[in-house]
Amino acid sequence: MFDQNLIYQIGITLVKGIGNIIAKQIIDNLDDISVVFTEKKHLLERIPGISQRIIAEIRRPEVLKRAEQEMRFIEKSKVTPLFITSSAYPHRLRECADTPVMLYYRGVADLNAAKIISVIGTRNASAYGRNMTERFVRDVKEKFPDTLIVSGLAYGIDFLAHSASLRENMATVGVLAHGLDRIYPSVHRTTAVEMLNRGGLLTDFMSKTVPDRQNFVKRNRIIAGIADCVVVVESAEKGGALITANIADSYNRDVFAYPGRVDDRYSAGCNSLVKYNKATLITSAHDVFRTMNWDAETRSDARPAVQRNLFIDLNSEEKAVFDLLSTAENLQQNSLAIELKWSVGKLSGVLFELEMKGIIRCRPGGVYEVV
Repeated sequence: MFDQNLIYQIGITLVKGIGNIIAKQIIDNLDDISVVFTEKKHLLERIPGISQRIIAEIRRPEVLKRAEQEMRFIEKSKVTPLFITSSAYPHRLRECADTPVMLYYRGVADLNAAKIISVIGTRNASAYGRNMTERFVRDVKEKFPDTLIVSGLAYGIDFLAHSASLRENMATVGVLAHGLDRIYPSVHRTTAVEMLNRGGLLTDFMSKTVPDRQNFVKRNRIIAGIADCVVVVESAEKGGALITANIADSYNRDVFAYPGRVDDRYSAGCNSLVKYNKATLITSAHDVFRTMNWDAETRSDARPAVQRNLFIDLNSEEKAVFDLLSTAENLQQNSLAIELKWSVGKLSGVLFELEMKGIIRCRPGGVYEVV
């Protein structure tokens, strides 16, 4: 017996005229997504974001029929569907305005790992690019072995990042530009199968979706949004890696780039990112650790945790934020607002006061934590 609610969740992604942004607006206004498909027309008209044209699309029988077909594939292939309201949905990605409302996942890696780095670059990796990628992954393994490495399973730097992670026995997830019923490029199938047991494969595309060119651009926003930071190893002046880096920058993610010779075609993109302050220049993984303030977590002389009994001057709102940050990790402002059921404006003022008192701090990527 199919999970009817899951069919409705898949179904909303199939309605023409409802993109991810409108879908999120609808979800925010409804306790039960099934209402979209079961309510009468005059009640649907009251839901923000649903027009007469969209109502007509919702009523098309093909929508839920295709959703049921996808359910069969999910069950047969042991795919984990992740709706945006699910606790297992990648919380970093949920913060992004255009995040997919539904993801499809196969694997064992934690998509909410404490540290996630996306490693990307050109499909035409040089010996220099190979060396930098392998060294980067090796250094991450040595210092933070539980880090999740994310990339796109494409030729070049992407594949090198996945392969190096597997050799170092690190979790690695490939984000695909098609459904989980195929692997593209097919020559990476053996590695992809190995990743299922030691990492995973993730996509927002349903089965039977072919890897069309435009899908890769859509795929890149997941690579950018799911991570704490993005590392560009090699990139030409134009290409997918530059698109991903710019998306990451728009998401307020830290972007890092390895420099190269000024006349090197496949370093031109990295050099440009640094030149125009879109990325921080790095020469090793340790530069990333320092900039992200991860080194402080491992230093024996790190500042001790703040004791609650010292905060006798906290008001009720400040204490609510402090208590939440004391028990939860990697929360950004929007997540805090959702958890507390406050407006972002109200929360901003309280966060500012706590920062001024030296009780909390904002880490790169907009993540707040107790000092």
